[in-house]
Amino acid sequence: MALMVTVSLPLLAALLCWIKPFRAFAWVLTVVCLTLSFALAIFTASRVLADGIVIGIARWFEADGLSVLVILLVSFVCGLAAIFAGGYMHHGSQQTTRLWWFYCNYNLLAFALIIVPAFASPNLVWVGVELITLFAILLVGFENTPTALEAAWKYAILTLMGAPISLLGFFVLYWAYHISGGGTVETWRGLYAAASTMPPNLLKFSFLLVFVGFGAKVGLAPMHTWLPDAHSQAPTPICAVLSGIKTSVPLYAILRLLSVILASPEARIGNWMVVIGLFSVGIAAFLLFQVRDYKRMFAYSTVEHMGIILTAAGFATRGGESGAVAQLMNHSITKSLCFYTAGAVLVVLGTRQIREVRGLFRLSPFAGGALLLCSLAIAGAPPFPIFLSEFSILSAGLRSGHNAAVIVLAILIVLAFIAIFLQINRMLFGNPEPASTRVPLPASVKTAILIAAAPVVVLGVYIPGPVHSLMTLAAQQLGGH
Repeated sequence: MALMVTVSLPLLAALLCWIKPFRAFAWVLTVVCLTLSFALAIFTASRVLADGIVIGIARWFEADGLSVLVILLVSFVCGLAAIFAGGYMHHGSQQTTRLWWFYCNYNLLAFALIIVPAFASPNLVWVGVELITLFAILLVGFENTPTALEAAWKYAILTLMGAPISLLGFFVLYWAYHISGGGTVETWRGLYAAASTMPPNLLKFSFLLVFVGFGAKVGLAPMHTWLPDAHSQAPTPICAVLSGIKTSVPLYAILRLLSVILASPEARIGNWMVVIGLFSVGIAAFLLFQVRDYKRMFAYSTVEHMGIILTAAGFATRGGESGAVAQLMNHSITKSLCFYTAGAVLVVLGTRQIREVRGLFRLSPFAGGALLLCSLAIAGAPPFPIFLSEFSILSAGLRSGHNAAVIVLAILIVLAFIAIFLQINRMLFGNPEPASTRVPLPASVKTAILIAAAPVVVLGVYIPGPVHSLMTLAAQQLGGH
């Protein structure tokens, strides 16, 4: 029951925001429903740790360690982004008269994001991922400016092109499943159990199609070109959701299918995942040196982290899977903090251009301190959690004999670190421009940043027992050897 209520609350909030008498309370309704959803997600996670799996509707809605971890991340980031939006959406040129529409679509996006990991059937996962794309398109273009509409159009074209490709992949997967004598209802658990008897060539072909179709939505290079535009033009709360978890949810589906491949004794594609992951990290690392918009900078960092997760999963070892799960979690909580901070800088100075931001510490010590913290965290500086997950990934690669890949990955991570701090150093220090003025930050913006910063700081030095147990369970379900 808790699982079903968890995924249903955002849909209820969307309905209430659409009803005219409730439109004036759209923000409050959104925050309340998503906060309750996060609380129920915590309860569901506790049941998964106790029982191994929680079943909402058998063969339709189920949650195990990996899926409930993603549900927790989605509900946490969406809830915080809703809090952040309360004050942020009233600044500057935001469409304040259409806020009920914004919150209605935002809740629909949150619903689609939460329901994907709750689906037990991969075919329903495809439906959920495409719903995410449709709702996100509307929100990317919310500001209704020419650049925002162009970004939304580019996002729509490049990501929806992958829909028929991934659908064909799931058809091939269904074919392979029934050749093996699978049951009438296809589920992730059924696929994993039948993997050893499924035709390996069909399995690999299916994965290739799904990977291409969903890889465009994840933002893996070279299918990443929509990502910096969408993340720079969308309202900042949407950027936090898009970069923190919207890219992670299709990647969750890819990793689920990869676990099925790894369960087959003959279908081996791990090395290709390593190559594609390193390519994404490399593209992002070099683009970070050339970026001129700090929101685009954090967007390119997302491309880097998606590549790191894919590389770790490609090692196909327990250590690699543990590192991939840890990186997935750490990226979500840290990248959302980065975009909350970017939104705070935008409120203070009214510009996204790095060259126009100087002396941020003097103009707004709070925004400057938050920017320094989140930049250190997302770049992988110790003792922040991304440093720990990246270190575990590099260690797992060495233990599995992927020495060349580890060397390349380490060099690219260092390059990305240098690139980020070349940009951040210019923004934080020096004298502000003479015309620069300080705009007070709304309380909801500060609140969201402080709450988001807490797990980023704590998880770098201490991982609570239940969190560690959940990460371990999630990594086991990815199927590394």
